Order: sequence, then C-alpha cells, then structure tokens
Amino acid sequence: MGRTITAAVLGLVLLMLPTVLVASWVHSAKRRLAATEQSAAAAAGGEGEVAVAAAADVGYCTGDLKRVLRRVLTSCGLAGEGGGVRGCQPVQARSVATMSGDDFNALFTPLSQRAGIVEFDFDRAELDPADLALINRVFADQRGASYFFVVARASPEGNVEHNRDLSKGRAEAVMNYLRTTFHDPDLDKEVGLLWLGEEFAQLDQQFCSWQHSGDASACDARSLNRSAFIAWIDCRL
Repeated sequence: MGRTITAAVLGLVLLMLPTVLVASWVHSAKRRLAATEQSAAAAAGGEGEVAVAAAADVGYCTGDLKRVLRRVLTSCGLAGEGGGVRGCQPVQARSVATMSGDDFNALFTPLSQRAGIVEFDFDRAELDPADLALINRVFADQRGASYFFVVARASPEGNVEHNRDLSKGRAEAVMNYLRTTFHDPDLDKEVGLLWLGEEFAQLDQQFCSWQHSGDASACDARSLNRSAFIAWIDCRL
C-alpha cells in the first residue's frame, strides 16, 4: 500500500514538472523583455534623443505656427542664385502670417527660453560684440532643429520707408554674419527672413524678460523693436 502511494505521488510530481518549468521560463522571458525595453527607453532618452530631434513636434508647434513657418520658408527664404538674400517685407509679411501682429508674436512666446532679441543702436544696422555673442549662443543651440527664423524690426521714429529699409538691413546683417562665421552648407535651406519695419508685429515690453543684447536696465518697447528676433524652431512640416 505504501509503495503504491509513493508511486502515485512520484507520478503526480513528474506530471506537473513540465507545467512548472514552462511557467518559470515564461516568467523569466517576461523579465528579460521588460529589462530590454527599459534599456531601449534609457538609450532613447540619451544619445538617441539627439538623433531624432531634427524635425520634432515639440509643444509649441501649433497648427498656426506650422502654417506660418511653411509660408516663411517658401516665400521669405533665401534665393540660392548669386547668394542674394530674399525675404518678406511688411506688406508681404502680413500676407504670409494671415493674422494680426499680436497673434503673430504670440506664436513665439513659448520660445522665451530659447530665442534671442538682437538689439541695434538707434537708426543703425551694425552688430556690436554683445549682438555677436547672442547670435553665437542662439545659433549654436540648434539641438537638431531644421529651421532658423530672423525677424527684424524698427522702432516707430522716422518715416515708414526708411524703417522698412532699416529693418531689412538688420535682417541682412544677421544673415551675413551667419554666412561668414558658421560656413553652414545648409544655411540657404534653414533660414527664413522677415523685415517688418514699424508696420507689423511690434514687440511690447513683456519681451524685456527674454534674453536680449541690449542694456537690461534700459529695456523698453522702442529699444526692443530696434532689433532682430532669432530662434531655431523644431517643427515637423
């Protein structure tokens, strides 16, 4: 009798052994898969993230910003022929933006920690050392982005035509510096230029909190609009 019970128990153990082993193997496989996925996620958060950031849709890439960006790149970009700079002046900029000046400026407010405002002296379009330092800092902070905006303005002193030309000179000063300093072979495909004069999308004093090249203690709306706004934008078009 005792021998029969022992044989039955042994048979039951042998019968259950494959089931136990299969369960153990499945559990181990799940743990290995989870570890692999965690490693892949960690890698994506490190080196991999830089590689895929080239055309990323970050939080500020709204439909309106994408539409303006696409139009600026096609209508106000650079003419490759002869190295001449092509851009959008105020009347064209209104057509490109298809929105009010305040709404146009609001598109860029999420860039406050990344953009820069290059401030020029009154009635001048020459870059000083503080301007160059800001351009270097902003342009170097590409993070894989594909598009660089230069939006130049003028304060309302003087006549409209003069301020159009003045803002154009400021946009071109930034562009010429980028050309001669960085020697980027893709520059013609990356940069969109607008010169707005005093007629469209004037900046107000809230932009004094952004990084800018002028005297922080003397920042006001007039000094902010003697400027060129510069920023990389990481939007997928």
